Amino acid sequence: MENEQKQQIPGAIVKFRKPFQFDGRTYEELVLDLDSLTGDDLIACERKVQASQDMSYMIETSKSYLAAVAARSAKVPVEMMSKLPAREFTKVTVKVQTFLLG
Repeated sequence: MENEQKQQIPGAIVKFRKPFQFDGRTYEELVLDLDSLTGDDLIACERKVQASQDMSYMIETSKSYLAAVAARSAKVPVEMMSKLPAREFTKVTVKVQTFLLG
């Protein structure tokens, strides 16, 4: 029953240790609606990363790609991801990677 309840949550929530400010807004958490993404979303993220010359043998291991997917799923600018503190950035990208490969 508990496992079913977890699966019904529409997004993955990443809580920040400290409030994070970006572009005049304060964030205490980031809600990743990963289930709403489509193949087109992932391809768009991949193209964005490739355009920046950040190539990885396996795209799902690229921090830039994972950040782009996270931003798209949370409906925030991808630039925000790179401004997150390292620990928060890692929590977000690992959550996305686990979703994609899990």
